[in-house]
Amino acid sequence: MEYDQEKVDEVVLALLTLTMFEDRLGLRAWKGQNWDAMDRLHEKGYISDPKSKSKSVVMTEEGAKRAQELFAKHFDQRVSLLLFIC
Repeated sequence: MEYDQEKVDEVVLALLTLTMFEDRLGLRAWKGQNWDAMDRLHEKGYISDPKSKSKSVVMTEEGAKRAQELFAKHFDQRVSLLLFIC
């Protein structure tokens, strides 16, 4: 099946917001998403390399910020309502 990888990457990055937590290395997120998308997010500099024994990835500062923006864009009902009104 062909699909828009950019849109998938956007949504996967947004969904990482749901599993983000802070530890001694900074913000991390559980890596239970599509492996190809996770590899692309790593290539874009949003997350650490998902190919490790760890069950989570380190979010870069840019990645965490972008993830939260995308989560609001795609899932925050208040943002959706404002976009609909405008």
